[in-house]
Amino acid sequence: MKQDIEVRQANAITNARYEYTETQANIFLVLLSKLRKDSPDDVYQISVKELELLTSKNLNYKQLRNSTEEMMGRVHKITTYHNGKEVFRQLVLFKRIDYILGTGVIELQFNEYATPYLFDLKNNFTSFQVQAALNLSGKHAKRIYQICSQWKDVGQTKKVTILDLKKTLGLADDKGNEEYTILAMFKKKVLDVAVKQINEKTDLRIGYQLEKVGRAFQNIMFTVQSQIPATTIDFDLVPDATVPHQVESAGRLLTQLNITAPELVTQILGNAAHVAACNKFAHDLRTGKLTKAHSLSGLLLTILKIK
Repeated sequence: MKQDIEVRQANAITNARYEYTETQANIFLVLLSKLRKDSPDDVYQISVKELELLTSKNLNYKQLRNSTEEMMGRVHKITTYHNGKEVFRQLVLFKRIDYILGTGVIELQFNEYATPYLFDLKNNFTSFQVQAALNLSGKHAKRIYQICSQWKDVGQTKKVTILDLKKTLGLADDKGNEEYTILAMFKKKVLDVAVKQINEKTDLRIGYQLEKVGRAFQNIMFTVQSQIPATTIDFDLVPDATVPHQVESAGRLLTQLNITAPELVTQILGNAAHVAACNKFAHDLRTGKLTKAHSLSGLLLTILKIK
C-alpha cells in the first residue's frame, strides 16, 4: 500500500490571504498531488469521479463548474520579493480552466507568474500530506493544517495577531469587515473545530494559545507535534493513468473477477477514474468493507456505470 503523498508549496502561498470553499480547496489539493516538477507548463486534469473517490463526497458537474469559475478569478495576496525588494503581490494562479463538456473533467493550466511558487521550491516551502488535508471537512481546518505543517519541525508556529489569522482565512479584510468579532464564537466555530479535526484525521496534533495585550486577547500561536494518523491512508486511489502499478493492480482485480473481455478491459484500464475505482474496490475487498455480493463483477461494473 502506498503512503499518503506529501506535496510542497511555497510558504508565500501557505500564508497568502485568500478564501476557498471546501470544494475549491479539495480541487487545489488534488491538483497539487499531480504536479510534475519538470513540467510547470503542462495541462492538468481533474474529474468529478476522482474528487468523489478521494473525499467521499457526492459532487455534480454544475458544482464543479461553479467552483472552478470562482477559482479562476480568486486573487492570492502574498508578501514576496521582487528585484531585491519586498512587495505585496496580488496573484492569480491559473492561466485557464476548461470544462470538457459531457465528461465531468476539468483541465487547468497555471499562470506563468504562479509556477515559481509551486515548482521552483529550493527553500522556504511547506510540505504536507494531501490525503490528510482532504480528510478535513472544514475549509478553515484545511488552511490551518497547512499553516501548522509549515512549523511541524519547530514545534510551534510564530505568533500572529488574531486579526491577521482571520485575514489569512478569509474572515476579515483591510476595510474593517470581520466575521466572528466575539472571540468565544471564533474559538467555537473555527479554532476548536479545526483543532479537533486535525488531531483526529491528520498526521499532526495541534493546540493553540491566546495572548492578551492589555485586557483583551490579541495574539495567537499554534503548538504542533507529529503523530501517527488514526486511520491508514491509502493514496493508491488517486486516478493517474501514467502510474503503471495502479493500472497493473486494476488489471489483476479484473482477472480475479473474471472480467476478461478484451474491449471491456481496454475500456476500463484506459480510463484513469475507472482504474482508481477498481483499486478502491480491491482495497475495500481486502479490508472487509464489501459484503459478499451475488456477483462482485456485476457490482464493480455497476460502480463503473458500465453495466
